[in-house]
Formats: sequence, structure tokens, C-alpha cells
Amino acid sequence: MKRRDFSTHLLATAVGASAMSAAGTTWAQGEFVEGTHYVKLSQPHAVPGGGKIEVLEFFWYGCPHCNAFEPALDAWQKKLPADVAFRRMPVAFREEPFTTHQRLFFSLEAMGLIDTLHRKVFNAIHLDHARLDKLPDIVEFVVKNGGDGAKFTEVFNSFSVQTKARQAKQLAEAYRIDGVPALGIQGRFYTSGSLAGSGDRSLAVTDYLLQRVRKNA
Repeated sequence: MKRRDFSTHLLATAVGASAMSAAGTTWAQGEFVEGTHYVKLSQPHAVPGGGKIEVLEFFWYGCPHCNAFEPALDAWQKKLPADVAFRRMPVAFREEPFTTHQRLFFSLEAMGLIDTLHRKVFNAIHLDHARLDKLPDIVEFVVKNGGDGAKFTEVFNSFSVQTKARQAKQLAEAYRIDGVPALGIQGRFYTSGSLAGSGDRSLAVTDYLLQRVRKNA
């Protein structure tokens, strides 16, 4: 989903069959061309220390392509080697509803609810047609799914969550993200379904770029 058009501009193939995992499909590395299947940042940015390679998924809860990409991405990230650190990073192409959805994600993360509620947020929006762009509606959703509404409200309005939302915006700008879902690798590269040709293929491109980072290429 492009910044310019939040509903139609990604290729229909951006997520392939969506439920397929890239782990079972491989492409020759020679097929992956810089500037076509992935972008190398002209100005790399710093990544966290610790000796691991950072992979970021840039997404928006309201994006149908991000929703369809989730099964393949989830299966892929569960099989990552120990030298890779994967993080999801919600984007904000404009103030609302993006910022609210950013704070929703970071609140769930702070409360340890990503594993239980992250996918349910996508389902609520894309299957149940809930907007979840107002705090009362979000709190109702959290309570309905077994969460503490008062605690969630406190976390949602916290300085920490607001700070994380600002930092996420800065990361998306550093990677020059203009559409989602997209994958950023070690502050040096990014790819996406629209660049690679499908969601599964973007994961294969990411695997290729991880090898490049390991070789410092």
C-alpha cells in the first residue's frame, strides 16, 4: 500500500498466495537485482548493537496487503537463525488513523499482548470491518479479548508509547518507506512485495540480503 494511495497501488501479487511461506520456495540469487528487487540506502543508518542483524517489517494495521502478508511473514520469522533480530514497525503516512494504530501496536507490545492480539487486530479490521481508530473502540476490543482496559488506556497515553511512535516515524523516513508492507535490513537495504514481485519473493530477497550483510558485501 503506497503512501500516495492507501488502497490500490500495490500489485495484487504483492503477497502471493499469502498463506505460503517463503521457506519452502527459493530463487537463484542472481535473479535479485539492486534497484529492481531491492534498494540499497544511499545513507545507511545506525542499528542496535548486540551482534545481530536487524530486520524490520514496516506495516499498517489498516493495509489489506499487510494483513494478507502476515501468515507468510509469521512463518518466516519463526524460522530465522539466531543471528537475526526481527521487529515489526508500524508506519504513519499521515496523522490519523496511522498514529492511533502505531500507539495501538506499541501498547500491545508493552503489555506483552502481541502474540495473542496482533493478528486479532488485523482480523477485527479486515474481517469484522472494525475501524479501531478511536481509543474507546480499541479499549472495547482489548477488553473483549481478555485485556485490562484501564491498563491499556494508561499505556496507550503514556510518554513511552508516544516516544516509540515518533521513533517509528523516524525509522520509516530513514528507510524512505513509501508503501507497506516493506522489509528493512540492517539499516542498509529494503525490499517489498511490489519491488520483489510478491510477498514470498520479498522474503527470499531478504534472505539474500541477510547473506550479503553477513559477508559485509
